[in-house]
Amino acid sequence: MDMFKKLYDELATKVNEYLHNTLDDMEKYPKIIFDSMEHSLFAGGKRLRPVMLLASHRLLGGNLNESLPLAGGLEMIHTYSLIHDDLPAMDNDDFRRGVPTNHKIFGEGIAILSGDALLNLAYEIMLDNALKYPDKLINHVKAINTIAQAAGIRGMIGGQVVDLQYEGKEVDSDTLQYIHQHKTGALFMASLKASIMLENPPEDASKALMEYGKSLGLAFQVIDDILDVVGDDKTLGKKTGSDKDRRKATYVDKYGLDKSWSIARQLRDSAIAQMETFGQKGEFLRQLAQFIVDRHH
Repeated sequence: MDMFKKLYDELATKVNEYLHNTLDDMEKYPKIIFDSMEHSLFAGGKRLRPVMLLASHRLLGGNLNESLPLAGGLEMIHTYSLIHDDLPAMDNDDFRRGVPTNHKIFGEGIAILSGDALLNLAYEIMLDNALKYPDKLINHVKAINTIAQAAGIRGMIGGQVVDLQYEGKEVDSDTLQYIHQHKTGALFMASLKASIMLENPPEDASKALMEYGKSLGLAFQVIDDILDVVGDDKTLGKKTGSDKDRRKATYVDKYGLDKSWSIARQLRDSAIAQMETFGQKGEFLRQLAQFIVDRHH
């Protein structure tokens, strides 16, 4: 696990440095929007999705300098979604990662624009990067399209819409799975599929990575549901019990704690099994699956 943590920290540091450099190189006017963007972008996120993208790209033999802007763009998209998710019209949260949410500091208007700015900047940096690789331009366009679809109505936004529609309502198992696989799982799968688009690996490798992402994305959200019940505010960096307060559709509400834990572990084991395709090279992603289910925040 020490080697896992070392590599995870190395990849997360690469992402952080890239994000800092990207914003530092821009003319910061109007200043308030950059302050707002940086507040949420550097509020202490785990960088899980970009780390998955970089790790899977390395697994497929890719050059991390080529995929780093995609990883950075993916994190910007994730951050924009959190800013909007915290708004009063959505989850109405006051804290995220232990600090006040964006709209609590900058107001709702600036928070909305900050999220919009991060979303647009994400595509700007990914497209600028694609032009640096004319021999692989189609690969990059496919990778960016993968991320765009995962962030849109066929992915994260679609899941969020159904999540809002079912607040306070009884939800069947298929709808619950749809919400979680789209609202959360879509960007997990996109982080892996983007690497596949860049490198065109053999079919067995592609299938293994996609199945890994599908299982792990759902496991992550199931654990989130569990932590909202058994976690504490300080460790999570946000108010616990909010899902119950808003009567959200969760695995814990549907199946109870014990079965939810069992489902998360089954999904973890399914993800780990997919790494057999890669032998020892898949060790980092094996341990990442373990880390996601064992986490406390």
